[in-house]
Amino acid sequence: MATKATQRKVLAVLAGGLVLGVGTAVTLAVWNDSEFANGTFTAGAFNLQGSTDGTTYADHNTEDGDTAATLDFSLPADVVDNMSPTDSVYAGFWVRLAAGTTSGADLVADGTTADAAASSNSDHLSYAIYQLAPGATCDATTATGTPIASGATLDAQTGATTVPLTAGATATDPGTAVQLCIAVTADAALEPSLVTNATWEFTATSTN
Repeated sequence: MATKATQRKVLAVLAGGLVLGVGTAVTLAVWNDSEFANGTFTAGAFNLQGSTDGTTYADHNTEDGDTAATLDFSLPADVVDNMSPTDSVYAGFWVRLAAGTTSGADLVADGTTADAAASSNSDHLSYAIYQLAPGATCDATTATGTPIASGATLDAQTGATTVPLTAGATATDPGTAVQLCIAVTADAALEPSLVTNATWEFTATSTN
């Protein structure tokens, strides 16, 4: 049977153990620490513009309610409004990346739409699109070589290749303009007195 003195010693040891346990927990808590890192992510800006004269540029996003740019098929002057079989007409269309665009891009001719063949000459008009220098004249002398896209009819497209576009040097500068020369040629079966409308789509994709 334990004496009172022995009981006091046991209680003293237990009490000491409790004190040591509390002290150990506090010591471990002191060695826990955390660091936090924060990141901010800002998306770049991207906008393609077009021009029918190489001077005045605007957006022509028909999906957003804008009107497609009306191409000026002004050459040759005596043919534009009076096409006959085997005649060709030419129009320039300039594209560039707008000021504030933060990356270069690859441009591609992205298909065409045209009036129904039953009521137009869309099946009797072919086209080819060439890349020219911005200041060149789009006509029979410059629309040569390998086109970036072409179509045997106005509603078809084959052979599309990309055209590189560069962004402006600063946030307030537009990118370098590229002229696209569109040549449209009538075949031998062109029907008289029909008016035909066609729309070309060009898509630029960021290279970043």
